[in-house]
Amino acid sequence: MKRRTFLRATATTAALAIVTPVSASAIESTAEPIAPADFELDEMSITDLQQHLKSGRFTSRSLVEKYIDRIKEIDSKGIHLNSVIELNPDAESIAAAFDRERRDRRERGPLHGIPILIKDNIDTSDRMMTTAGSHALAGSKPGQDASGARRLREAGAIILGKTNLSEWANFRSSHSSSGWSGRGGQTKNPYALDRNPCGSSSGSGAASSASLCAAAIGTETDGSIVCPSSANSLVGIKPTVGLVSRAGIIPIAHSQDTAGPMARTVSDAAIILGALTGEDPRDDMTAASRGKGLNDYTKFLDREGLKGMRLGVARKHFGFNDRVDKLMSERLDDLRRLGAVLVDPADIPTTGKFDDSEFEVLLYEFKADLNKYLAGLGPGVEVHSLKDVIDFNEKHRDREMPFFGHDILIKAQAKGPLTEKKYLQALRKNHLLSRTQGIDLVMKQKKLDALVAPTGGPAWPTDLINGDHFTGGYSSASAVAGYPHITVPAGYVFGMPVGISFFGMPFTEPTLIKIAYAFEQGTKARKPPKFLPSAQLS
Repeated sequence: MKRRTFLRATATTAALAIVTPVSASAIESTAEPIAPADFELDEMSITDLQQHLKSGRFTSRSLVEKYIDRIKEIDSKGIHLNSVIELNPDAESIAAAFDRERRDRRERGPLHGIPILIKDNIDTSDRMMTTAGSHALAGSKPGQDASGARRLREAGAIILGKTNLSEWANFRSSHSSSGWSGRGGQTKNPYALDRNPCGSSSGSGAASSASLCAAAIGTETDGSIVCPSSANSLVGIKPTVGLVSRAGIIPIAHSQDTAGPMARTVSDAAIILGALTGEDPRDDMTAASRGKGLNDYTKFLDREGLKGMRLGVARKHFGFNDRVDKLMSERLDDLRRLGAVLVDPADIPTTGKFDDSEFEVLLYEFKADLNKYLAGLGPGVEVHSLKDVIDFNEKHRDREMPFFGHDILIKAQAKGPLTEKKYLQALRKNHLLSRTQGIDLVMKQKKLDALVAPTGGPAWPTDLINGDHFTGGYSSASAVAGYPHITVPAGYVFGMPVGISFFGMPFTEPTLIKIAYAFEQGTKARKPPKFLPSAQLS
């Protein structure tokens, strides 16, 4: 969860974990990291991997072994990227089973035998824990998979492990460092190790970008898929709320939460999105996707997909960085060259007018939703309410609060039930301003297919003393409205990735994927990370 809004509004067993918390001195010690060796699977897409599996060059088991070796080489030691919080001890045996299915000609689809990492707030019913990065949930092993994890397994994906994240999905402190958790420590950005990977799906972003997996799954409430995707030069899809089930995901807020893919290509992200979608009796919101969700989004991968598309330029989200503006100007020219019709400006008229009400809604829903999730955990877990989490943090300040506190948890705990007038008014304001008088209005008035804006600027230096330093970008209107949003690599500023956002009306993922793919193929902006000690300032 990004905290640009908040800063304005508020001002297996533990032995399976493969990382240790990273201190401030450990981050500073990356001045001259050892460059990692070349990696055979570097930048390979899901399609590439499938071709090699079919040819017999690789087996799914050999892929798992190669990714695990790479994780051990550069994530848990070496340059210590710190993006993977725990490995699945059964990944090799699961891969072997999928290899047998392949030999028996029982392939499940494009994800068959493909290793995927998922964020450590997504339940898995296996020997891995689900902790949201907090020691308070150490040992928590849910009784059933999150619906998204189950769908991935059914599609043939191998859940390789869990990724580190901003603890409690960054809904803990208004002075937090994105990518830091008590259990996992600080994740680094693979483009410059002293820079932040953005949160809260920071581990998913860093791991996918560094080719520690074929792709990864993140979750978003506001910015937590698209920001780390932008900061790590990835394609990130934040779906329409209700397209992907949230059942079994440690929540922030049911009105905005969703899971989605974070991958190196639009094609890979589209493949994964198709595997995740579908109605789910465990999540009432998915009923809205009936007749609108698809199991195959790859049919919209059209190189000519930008021709005739009317794209509105959301200018209010420009202007926070001169070099980003220059890059975006070049990319807008590319969109025109590729056939798009740009309507400039096409601003969301309510931008900035629902920041306070968004935070208010999240505080209320976090308390209600987290209490419900924690109450359903087994007796082996120490915490069963938000109050218990706060008490645990206070009791274990040395492990949980060495750098920043938990003021957001305290604010949420002070809220009443979801029947309170203050909550209901704030929720109505959110939907009125982000939907009816916001995205809906500008898109209908200007007859747009989508809107476009910079996702964010180059990543800031990680700062455990003062917290994050967001400079600008786009996510909130789509997040508050529950509408879809895709970010695609747009280029680099001082060697640091910058993403471009395409967003629009609910359940328009096909249109956005078509736009994103045509842009990606027409620009080929992504470059793999070099694991430099610092950003290239000259």
